[in-house]
Amino acid sequence: ALAAPGSKSYAQRAIAAALLAKGRSVLHGLTWCDDVRAALGVARALGATADVTGSTATLNGGFAPRSAELHCGEAGLGLRMFTPIAALHDQDLTITGEGSLLTRPVHMLAGPLIALGAQFSATNGCAPVRVRGPLQGGRAEVDGSISSQMLTGLLLALPLAANDTCLQVRDLKSKPYIDMTLAVMADFGVTAEHTDFREFRIPGRQSYQPREYHVEGDWSGAACLLAAGAIGGTVSLTGLSPASAQADREVLLALERCGARIAWQNHVLTVAKGGLRAFEFDATNCPDLFPALAALAAHCTGSTVLRGASRLAHKESDRASVLQEQFGRLGVCIELDGDAMTIRGGPVADGEIDACNDHRIAMAGATIAVAAAGPVAIQDTECVAKSYPGFFADFAQLLAKPH
Repeated sequence: ALAAPGSKSYAQRAIAAALLAKGRSVLHGLTWCDDVRAALGVARALGATADVTGSTATLNGGFAPRSAELHCGEAGLGLRMFTPIAALHDQDLTITGEGSLLTRPVHMLAGPLIALGAQFSATNGCAPVRVRGPLQGGRAEVDGSISSQMLTGLLLALPLAANDTCLQVRDLKSKPYIDMTLAVMADFGVTAEHTDFREFRIPGRQSYQPREYHVEGDWSGAACLLAAGAIGGTVSLTGLSPASAQADREVLLALERCGARIAWQNHVLTVAKGGLRAFEFDATNCPDLFPALAALAAHCTGSTVLRGASRLAHKESDRASVLQEQFGRLGVCIELDGDAMTIRGGPVADGEIDACNDHRIAMAGATIAVAAAGPVAIQDTECVAKSYPGFFADFAQLLAKPH
């Protein structure tokens, strides 16, 4: 069995919590993808010291900015999480990044940050963003319709505000990611309460406690490997938690619905090929699963319907149309109708696709190729470094095993 990569969602949150905790935290199980490296760089710029050995980082926290500019690479979570954290300080700080990050919307933070006592300005609603605190706490409204990442940043920052805070949250998407944020906060000794994800109460004047922390395996990164097992044979992974708060754990439900065989034994998850049939699945709360599920659906008999496609516009690419166009090159028919994506299963041809600088499209290209009529060439594969640098090596190792 192969070890799943460490969750970048948990890793970035844990790095932020370790920054805000005075003292020494040890984070285990990190996969050094671009987004996690960027988060560590921001933590250092905001005052943490960090030593890295293998998959472990030892951080000495302490929020004292060393640099007026924080660089988040292409990490959407990094941008939206560190902006409210930066707004804890009374210094002018600029949060920026590169590539697709400069088109990811962040204007939804303006209202809550200003209402809670900080100054905020964005560049046409996107990065670079400038903030100046300190955040005071109080009452604010948060728009959760585009992403839950703004709320994650506010939740991480506000325990350190001078006053208590009440946030009214509208139309929150990806609730499991907020469960993840609250779990990391609790692990580092701070609390927030909510009523049905609509009202959040965060006591001020709390303090983060340093600790030893183990990052669990990443369901998002594992999804394409597991789908490949369902399409082409058998895949076994360690390091995944069946009780995880990660939204992308729902990939198991989709695999079950399409007829794949799933077994847990001694903390090893095995997915094996069954009679693949079309399925219906609502991915509104787990939009990162779309590429893996589209690759899976292409090999299922019948037409699969995935819901939640409107969540895909503001990713590393406009993911819905990129899937339609690139998988179309392999003879796969994908129809988009509002929030629904319909994938007609059938033979997948050989050919060439372009990952369009989107790590999840590159991985899904490898997955769909498993049972294609011939070789599938993928352009721009190095973009997997954003979340899972070892993906193609792991993929080759899994597929080299006799089935």
